[in-house]
Amino acid sequence: MKVGLFFGTFNPIHIGHMIIANYIAEFSDLDEVWFVITPQSPFKQKKSMLSNHHRLALVTIAVEEYPKLKTSSIEFDLPQPNYTINTLVHLEEKYTNHQFCLIMGEDNLKGFHKWKNYETILQNYELYVYPRVSEGKVEHQFKNHSKIQIVNAPIVEISSTFIRNAIKENKDIRTMLPTNVWSYIDEMNFYK
Repeated sequence: MKVGLFFGTFNPIHIGHMIIANYIAEFSDLDEVWFVITPQSPFKQKKSMLSNHHRLALVTIAVEEYPKLKTSSIEFDLPQPNYTINTLVHLEEKYTNHQFCLIMGEDNLKGFHKWKNYETILQNYELYVYPRVSEGKVEHQFKNHSKIQIVNAPIVEISSTFIRNAIKENKDIRTMLPTNVWSYIDEMNFYK
């Protein structure tokens, strides 16, 4: 089984995340896309960051009707600070019959050369890169690389920061969140 790993804090997950993940699950050779929820760093407690279990719950309810989309809390149990290469090694040990790939925005690819063991990642894993409106250039070494696929997913300019701020300002942004995610956030009074 070929699985794309979509890393993020998902604080909260919104339709932009869902559109990208679903597009890649439906229009690429991946069998599934897993949302890998990045844990809150014990060293950088942010007031606006929901706890790990609440963010996991939001992603879980967001994907429940989409059989090709799953959640993973694997990073919750890894020592912090964690690096993507460690997560990949743990996932390969746990799921020996899966082939893992990374899903990232074009903006992350621009800084990819600064990731720990990025050469090893590129040697062993494919990258599925979706477009983002951002400044700067992609490193020359990553252009036309055999392990990097550019995915023509729709560009959705919504950020979790925008969502959090809009909720704090009491704006009606229900259309920007999966319905069940909005209900959970509203019921729990998150981000107010």
